[in-house]
Amino acid sequence: MSDEIAQDQPSQTRDEALVVPNAADRPAATPERANGGWRDAFRALRHRNFRLYFGGQLTSLIGTWMQTVAQSWLVLKLTNSPLMLGVVTFANYLPILLVALFAGVIVDHVDRRRLIIVAQVLLMLSAFVLAALTWTGAVRVEHVVILAAFNGVVSSFDMPGRQAFVVEMVGLEDLPNAIALNSMMFNGARTLGPAIAGFLIALVGTAACFFLNGVSYLAVIWSLFAMRLTRKTGEGLGASMFQRLREGATYVWAHRPTFYLLVLVALNSGLGVQYAVLIPVFARNILHAGARGYGLLMAAQGIGAVMGAVVLASRSGTARGLRENLTIGLFTTAIAIIAFGVSASMWLSLAAQMFIGAGLINYMAATNTMLQLFVSDELRGRVMSFYTMSFIGIAPLGALAVGYIGEHLSPEAAVAACGALSLGCALMLLTRLKLFAAAQADIERPEMVSTA
Repeated sequence: MSDEIAQDQPSQTRDEALVVPNAADRPAATPERANGGWRDAFRALRHRNFRLYFGGQLTSLIGTWMQTVAQSWLVLKLTNSPLMLGVVTFANYLPILLVALFAGVIVDHVDRRRLIIVAQVLLMLSAFVLAALTWTGAVRVEHVVILAAFNGVVSSFDMPGRQAFVVEMVGLEDLPNAIALNSMMFNGARTLGPAIAGFLIALVGTAACFFLNGVSYLAVIWSLFAMRLTRKTGEGLGASMFQRLREGATYVWAHRPTFYLLVLVALNSGLGVQYAVLIPVFARNILHAGARGYGLLMAAQGIGAVMGAVVLASRSGTARGLRENLTIGLFTTAIAIIAFGVSASMWLSLAAQMFIGAGLINYMAATNTMLQLFVSDELRGRVMSFYTMSFIGIAPLGALAVGYIGEHLSPEAAVAACGALSLGCALMLLTRLKLFAAAQADIERPEMVSTA
């Protein structure tokens, strides 16, 4: 282990030594691939299970983004309150913050495919309930808040479960590329879903978006059932839930590169990226673009992210390239958020959204890749639950704060504050690059796939 890491780590107890993997315990280093160009960008799709998952999840995520856009528009229509947009986001995030760490322990000890299927069925039922309430005209903002909280509880298990499940479909060799393709899939859905939702809201209202989201879950549920996997038998927790949770927490704390990656994700996602709470307000009240403009603004971010993901997945690179993705991505995101906040032009706002998407895909996917390459498989679910919690982290409070500032000062001031906070995270990242470099050298990965 490098001197820099050793100096930045607390002395390890015997228990810590058991849960902090050394180089021999970690996955074998990913071999450097020749640059295969665009064909190599999709190499994880050679695995049948991942092809099924990719198609089913893409369909489902398009529906999810349709509901996200329609739900925000519904809340704004019911209340005309930026603060209530923050309250709904708060209700969705808070259960994840409270439950995710315990969910990670369960993810490490159950059949992950079955866990994901149950979660997808519950999310499907939630979408149908919201569609029925909206169609009958009985929907109130309280219903939206309650269903958002329910979805948050389910997502506490679904999110780390899906993150940890990827390696079961493609193996370690193609894991970095699969993460890149997952990011491409997510943001491709972000491109299509909001654009479709914007037109549907204008034509037939929000209820259709909720119903179609419910239907879209059938695709991913079918794909999971169609996979050919060795069934994972439940191992039982053995030790108590809290002891298993402590093992994961000890690893995260003792492995300082992992710790700092998670802290940065928590700050940027919890505060900086929460500017998105106010996009409906910008679309309607500042840019005067209506529901269709709102859909286009959301889609523009997805377009930027897809473009970034395709480029990153198609090239091979070095460990230094991963760190560059982190840094450039976060700085790009921060500057583009500030630009969005001061823009009164639809075209400038669309361009800013595209740069935000491209920046986030670089930053978040590089973070995800580094975390998964650092950790051993027996701790993967717990570490990814910490990643989920960091991603959500202080977002409930961040969403409320952004909504409050947007309502009592101005939406522009709230978004500018978000951009400034992201810029602070980018500057903090610069102070930790040497630590990340030492950690990458410690796991003997001098050359690795730059994974977006």
